[in-house]
Amino acid sequence: MSLRLYDSATRSVRDFSPLVPGRVGIYLCGATVQGAPHVGHLRSAVAFDVLVRWLRRGGQDVTLIRNVTDIDDKILDRSAEAGAPWWAWAYRFEREFADAYDAVGVLPPTYEPRATGHVPEMVALMERLVERGHAYVGQGGNVYFDVRSLPTYGSLTRQSLDHLTGPGEDVEPDKRDGRDFALWKAAKPGEPATATWTTPYGPGRPGWHLECSAMAQRYLGDTFDIHGGGLDLRFPHHENEQAQSHAAGYGFARYWVHHGLLTVNGEKMSKSLGNFVTAADALAQTDAVVLRLALATVHYRATVELSEATLAEARTTWERLSGFVVRAAERVGEVPADEVAAIEPDDLPPAFTAALDDDLNVSVALAVVHEHLRAGNTALADGDDDGARQAQRLVRAMLDVLGLDPLSGQWRSVTTSAGAEQTALDTLVRAALTERADARAAKDWARADALRERLTAAGVVVEDSLDGARWTLKGTR
Repeated sequence: MSLRLYDSATRSVRDFSPLVPGRVGIYLCGATVQGAPHVGHLRSAVAFDVLVRWLRRGGQDVTLIRNVTDIDDKILDRSAEAGAPWWAWAYRFEREFADAYDAVGVLPPTYEPRATGHVPEMVALMERLVERGHAYVGQGGNVYFDVRSLPTYGSLTRQSLDHLTGPGEDVEPDKRDGRDFALWKAAKPGEPATATWTTPYGPGRPGWHLECSAMAQRYLGDTFDIHGGGLDLRFPHHENEQAQSHAAGYGFARYWVHHGLLTVNGEKMSKSLGNFVTAADALAQTDAVVLRLALATVHYRATVELSEATLAEARTTWERLSGFVVRAAERVGEVPADEVAAIEPDDLPPAFTAALDDDLNVSVALAVVHEHLRAGNTALADGDDDGARQAQRLVRAMLDVLGLDPLSGQWRSVTTSAGAEQTALDTLVRAALTERADARAAKDWARADALRERLTAAGVVVEDSLDGARWTLKGTR
């Protein structure tokens, strides 16, 4: 493969070489279903969706595991406040996450394991760590990872253990070191009995970090290719995952891929700032395809800025892209979906392939899409049907990698609606052009100029030729 990815562990862009040629295993930290999903969660899902699509376009057999954390302190606290069973509370929001992912066209993972369904694997891993001297039992059944037992602890985020925060006033008294982290939490008075599992060390429930190591090993093996998640998860979550997996003797992730975060109107999203946007609110105010375009066409390591201006820009871009595809399909017929899907990276425009192989540089890749869109519009205007079909074919294949093919099953209804609007617009513009042609034939130049100026004011560019006038929308060529 020629793909290169930025590896957070080495802080460098590395050639990506799968552990098993032709097969790629990815573990992506998914949702903690304590509440409704927000747009930051969609940013994460869309970023890795593009990676998966590109790998599969290149013929790789991708196994994507995206977990669901359905038991933790916040789930217990919030469900108790709402007077709901914790498991019903968690499942309610698990469904909301699934609906939000579906709405923006994120492909389903190969498997989506829940933490509560993998307690035996977690207990086995915990026992292995205790036996190897990397974990110890505290009071009442608490089990902690001993960070000083692993010389490489802190290597993922390049932090020295001596520089990490030491014991504080609120540290559990049964810890040997305040920097040790919980593998297992003993059952507490007042917690639901249904949130407790039996272990050799006492009843309780898993810590946050333990579940991901156990599930990654269960479905991807001792060593796998890519571990993904947001920058905010690097420490302590991913650092602790790597530590406990390495201490257990597993190779764990060969590449760490972290995506940038999301800001709203220039500031970090926060309820206290009043700019917290749930996925449901975003989708109620913005077409799903426009939201996806805004999230997918920013480099995955960059910060995504969500504002009225960026969404308006995304909407304009989508109208330009889908408008061309609709016009081309109406003129030369729709290129079949299986033909679009069969186009391999080597058959795509070289600049597009080079951009995505360069650490998924989607902004450069999108510029290539626009180049071919302009060529397609020119072909349509010149009556070059072969050129228009080839442009439709390549534009749709490139957009499909980004999850944005206007004629895909996901977006067809949106595009069809836009196509109806385009047809109506075409009818109105052509009527004005016919009236202008009549005025020119009658040498009523003032009337002809007035009609052209009216179209120009509406964003319609008119070009006169020997074959008659042709029109495009401003910015589409």
